[in-house]
Amino acid sequence: MNQETPFSWKKIAVPAYGPSVLFGIGNGAILPIVALTAIDLGASSALSGLIVALIGLGSLLSNLPGALVISRFGERRSLLGASLMSVLAMVLCILATDPWVLAVGVSMFGVSTSVFYLARQTYLIEMVPFELRARALATLGGAQRIGSFAGPFISAAAMHAFGLDGAYAVAICVLFLGGIICYYMPELPVPARPAGHGPMAKPRLTRLAVEHRKVFLTLGLGAACVAAMRAARQIAIPLWAVNIGLSPSVTAVVFGCVSAVDMLVFYPAGKIMDTYGRVWVALPCALLLGLSFIFIPSTSQLWSFVIVCLLMGFGNGIGSGLVMTLGADAAPRNGRTEFIGLWRLIADIGNSAGPFVVSGITAWVSLAAGITLTGVFGVLAAGIFWWCLPHGKRQP
Repeated sequence: MNQETPFSWKKIAVPAYGPSVLFGIGNGAILPIVALTAIDLGASSALSGLIVALIGLGSLLSNLPGALVISRFGERRSLLGASLMSVLAMVLCILATDPWVLAVGVSMFGVSTSVFYLARQTYLIEMVPFELRARALATLGGAQRIGSFAGPFISAAAMHAFGLDGAYAVAICVLFLGGIICYYMPELPVPARPAGHGPMAKPRLTRLAVEHRKVFLTLGLGAACVAAMRAARQIAIPLWAVNIGLSPSVTAVVFGCVSAVDMLVFYPAGKIMDTYGRVWVALPCALLLGLSFIFIPSTSQLWSFVIVCLLMGFGNGIGSGLVMTLGADAAPRNGRTEFIGLWRLIADIGNSAGPFVVSGITAWVSLAAGITLTGVFGVLAAGIFWWCLPHGKRQP
């Protein structure tokens, strides 16, 4: 960003966060109904679950190719391409006549999701001054959460009138609108180069991985642990609710309350990171998530379960944008997009592993053991953050 130009939140608010809210709405609109669509098309329960998982798998596998695409074509064009691809994916889902066509559409959406969020993150890193970075990325995470929270309610109204296709129609509308906003967003400024010097060569992914292996194996591991707990809470809360005899409607209300708490605290957390240092949010985020997992198996009544779940929502909420901020801080100037692609790959591996840890330990030992073991990830992440992050405000 040109330091001579004063920074203005108002100038970037719509182009930076509008598409993220809309993309979150589209994501939230279709996630609850992909499995239902697959079953309507004749898929078994196992196959429908696999098709839903293709969204995450497509995103996971696209982090590195997506980083190369963004590095080659730039953030704005990559955002436009991801928006167009996501719209085409939703059209394909509507037109699907068998589960395999639906699987292709869902996979395309996963790929576009990866490219979109990676380009959105790198765009904000360049546009926002360092002293506001954590607030900007925390707000980005909050925008995604708000969209994902609103999406199911909007799609529910559409499905009431048009059936399952109504949810995909909602996604098409909001994703197309997000693409229009991306089209009019300002291009990133080209950094000035000394006279007589050509553009710096982009480092190879393998070279970046080797040169920054210490960061990936320490802070990257901590980020993966946080991502694993975030994903695992999506199944730990409903499974334990069933275990203590709560009805589905009560469980849904509890989950809604957790999501509400999650969305309320993202900006204060970002301000704390910018003002006092990253560790003062990273540490409580990891500890609160970990301890809430450890405490869940000790709850047997609604009130205690709700308290622990709200604690989990608060811990997750203050960590909004945390993983993105840590990755942005660690990324080198040359090769930043490729570095963040590697960083997102590590976080997404944790995100994918979290539910499998709960499910695997539950099948092997018990549900209580699976949930408790997931909480150990929080203790591990807290230790990593305490030892590896500066305990004061980081300088650019």
